[in-house]
Amino acid sequence: MERREFLAAAGAVGAGATAGCAGLFGTEENTEESGGEPALVEDRPDAVYYPTHREGMKMAGMGMAGDLSVGLMYSYAHRFWTMEAGGTNRVDIREEDDVHLMVTLWDADTETVLPVDSGVGLRVERDGEIVSTKSPWTMLSQNMGFHYGDNYALDGDGTYTVTVNPGSITAGLLGGYEGKFEDPGTAEIEFEYAQATRDTIPFETFEDQQGTEGALDLMPMDNMPVSTVPPRADLPGTVVGEGTSGDADFLATVIEEPAFADAPAYFAASPRTPYNDIPLPTMGLSATIERDGEAVYDGSLDAALHPDLGYHYGAAVDGVQSGDAVTITVDTVPRMARHEGYETAFLQMPPVEFTAN
Repeated sequence: MERREFLAAAGAVGAGATAGCAGLFGTEENTEESGGEPALVEDRPDAVYYPTHREGMKMAGMGMAGDLSVGLMYSYAHRFWTMEAGGTNRVDIREEDDVHLMVTLWDADTETVLPVDSGVGLRVERDGEIVSTKSPWTMLSQNMGFHYGDNYALDGDGTYTVTVNPGSITAGLLGGYEGKFEDPGTAEIEFEYAQATRDTIPFETFEDQQGTEGALDLMPMDNMPVSTVPPRADLPGTVVGEGTSGDADFLATVIEEPAFADAPAYFAASPRTPYNDIPLPTMGLSATIERDGEAVYDGSLDAALHPDLGYHYGAAVDGVQSGDAVTITVDTVPRMARHEGYETAFLQMPPVEFTAN
């Protein structure tokens, strides 16, 4: 989508938070009388699982921050988990929380959701008065995939202005992304908020599926892409192996004589969630490639973005041959906050080992 077309689409959404999710499920409203969030399943698997419920979203508006397209959504305030040194930490809804604000950033040309590793700044104002300057968490959700979000207390019904300040993209920019996103600037989005409107957002509970392994489908939004990486069949190069670790799927591909790297070959590891192929940024990965008992590569895999590979971890290598022993080591598990259904996965992640095809 060209910038002019994107801005026209954003204008169609407008400042009023009335544009919702495409193809939404039919559900009841989540009013205070309906009881809020259901109780968590006690015996949850150490894997991706169906949550107790699903919430819809309202589109507040869209804008541009340099080369980055910006979407702002909101839903009910809800629990989530942050990553701490000893594991996960549950964040419960505070009495004053009104909404869960969510930000998605993407490249309009390739319709690819982009992670900003240094985080996103957010300023919420009403009538020129600052309501909040709390920065949202880097998050993973079964509804939205990769995004930035947190629970926020607002100042009643009215017109709000949200200034989104994307941080820098520290991942390597390869191919068509080289030279882009260097000066993102800020996006200013104005929207009308009313609690009565918020309470019409669909809310669905899952009595039979909750707590069982699996995942909800990603929820498409009008004029905004969902955060996925290419499936196996669409990865460039030659897929030389795959495996799982901590319930994450790993695909490894090798691109010979890459135009974007000064090397004979480029090795890319693409970790993603099961079921929906959502990328897993904020990891630390390294790899060893052995041939006839000798290491032909032993080093880090750096986070990178490429229009055809999406978000991945890669390194320039001399090549990978059939029969090579490949080990991908997870040095750091994903440090993203997680919505319900992901908080028990991607925590204990042993090495992924395979023999190259």
